Amino acid sequence: LGYADLACYGARNVKTPHIDRLASQGLRLTNAYAAAATSTPSRYGMLTGQYAWRRAGTDVAPGNAGMIIRPEQYTMADLFKAAGYRTAAFGKWHLGLGDKTGTQDWNGLVTPGLTDLGFDESYIMAATADRVPCVFMHNGRVADYDPTAPIEVNYRQNFAGEPTGRTHPELLYNLRSSHGHDMSIVNGIGRIGYMKGGGKALWKDEDIADSITRHAIDFIREQSQRAEPFFVYLATNDVHVPRFPHPRFRGQSSMGLRGDAIVQFDWSVGEVLRALDSLGIADNTLVVLSSDNGGVIDDGYDDRAEELLGGHNPSGRYRGYKYSAFEGGTRIPAIVRWPGVVRAGRSSEALVTQADWLASFAALLGVQLPTEAAPDSRDQLAVWLGQSRRSRPWILQQAADKTLGLRDERWKYIA
Repeated sequence: LGYADLACYGARNVKTPHIDRLASQGLRLTNAYAAAATSTPSRYGMLTGQYAWRRAGTDVAPGNAGMIIRPEQYTMADLFKAAGYRTAAFGKWHLGLGDKTGTQDWNGLVTPGLTDLGFDESYIMAATADRVPCVFMHNGRVADYDPTAPIEVNYRQNFAGEPTGRTHPELLYNLRSSHGHDMSIVNGIGRIGYMKGGGKALWKDEDIADSITRHAIDFIREQSQRAEPFFVYLATNDVHVPRFPHPRFRGQSSMGLRGDAIVQFDWSVGEVLRALDSLGIADNTLVVLSSDNGGVIDDGYDDRAEELLGGHNPSGRYRGYKYSAFEGGTRIPAIVRWPGVVRAGRSSEALVTQADWLASFAALLGVQLPTEAAPDSRDQLAVWLGQSRRSRPWILQQAADKTLGLRDERWKYIA
């Protein structure tokens, strides 16, 4: 999701009423950045408060990667757990599972997992929608596991007799690849990596948003009924490829599948906001919305995204897209809402990065971070609450090719 992909950030070819409402009721940050221009290092930075370039093995992860955040590291979930919150993660994970790459037994408990990182509950995709295994993981085990179709995953070679997008393009009945994404075929869509089995556990791409959103809302409702504080990390798959939204969202924008996926994302946000309202806990819930990197147009599938832009630029007036060291690679939309605490309808040009989220939450909760925790995170709570416009003096950003960008209040240096 790019900086300018939402109506409240200037998009004209797609409507995002629920996120617009969130922005009108909270603070819209206009100088917010992901820690990196791709998913894995960006999420690593946000959840640990440490720039990913400080650690080897934090590049974009294959679907069979071992867990990149190690159990001994302090995470955002650990912080909330220490403050007495029940914690949960839903959606796209892309930070690895299990001890070592390629050694997971997907037919049993995959450990270490999210419970070792401070999450009490989890319902996640092991990696991304374009990478195998194409199954959800519920608390460390494949959700809806089908014992008649044991799962095997390999990122080096295919399994005998299994069709691929490269050898059997006629089986790509839902989406064809524009580049890459021509290995195993699941739901008529080519993927990265090879898998065998899965049976009834295999997801249908058009149902991913419904499934993730439903599980998140069920958790919120359960915690509300228990009157227990909760922390939810909800990582929707939209607008990541393959863009294959549910049929009810098709044609809801003028930008084809990419635009319709943004509409679907907006719906997911709206469902969560509606749940908070119906449960009577909206005024006591801090909501932070952001993206893990800048937008991208053609990201491996022939979904006509470039053809149907209609003058739209996911990066707005900025140069570059996802993967890039330029502004469009890491500048993201970011909204903070807390009714009665965060003043509504305001915007801030303060320079912030997602790596700051952890220290900011610690300040809010009154929790002292361990000495070695979150070395790159800075407390921005005063900015969130509208009590200060003071920026960080500088932030660092990482491109896909490991190029670093240094941004201060006026300039950006790329090296």
